[in-house]
Amino acid sequence: MKLIVGLGNPGLKYKKTRHNVGFMFTNELAKDCSEKFQLKKDLKCMMFEKTIANEKVIVIQPQTYMNLSGESVLAVKNYYDINIDDILVIYDDMDLPVGKVRIRPNGSSGGHRGIQNIMDLLKTKDIKRVRIGISSCDKDDVVDYVLGKFNKDDEIAISLVTSKAKEMVESFINETFENFMNRYNGWMY
Repeated sequence: MKLIVGLGNPGLKYKKTRHNVGFMFTNELAKDCSEKFQLKKDLKCMMFEKTIANEKVIVIQPQTYMNLSGESVLAVKNYYDINIDDILVIYDDMDLPVGKVRIRPNGSSGGHRGIQNIMDLLKTKDIKRVRIGISSCDKDDVVDYVLGKFNKDDEIAISLVTSKAKEMVESFINETFENFMNRYNGWMY
């Protein structure tokens, strides 16, 4: 069983913001799987289950707001008894150009509070992740920037990345993590 986690903030006002790239990715995955997210209050997430590439997959969007994402991830992990090696988290990264993909098996949070909260609550830095570039801004404007919306060109770049959601999840399931990284690392749209 695999757990795919798209990070973002719940609510219409955040729907197309840079910080919601993980939600955008998992929304595209839901669409490609002909699934709809359902609220699971006890697990603090929107969720769907689907068999993808002969593997049961749980796909979630934490509803705790970004900085407390680990609460939902921990609840789902424990409820379904999912191994940490079977978790993949998708989120935005200001240190990458818009539309660039960087996949890692572990590491620091790089200052991203959502992944940091997950690492803190799961008590490990060994969280597999797909970081999707949203570019950067002045350090004084970080909150406004990540909660801002993409311009048209950047929106196109992000939609090209998220259009590969199902393909990427199938690769994560079917290949070694090293092959998955080699296939998608450095993609740029």
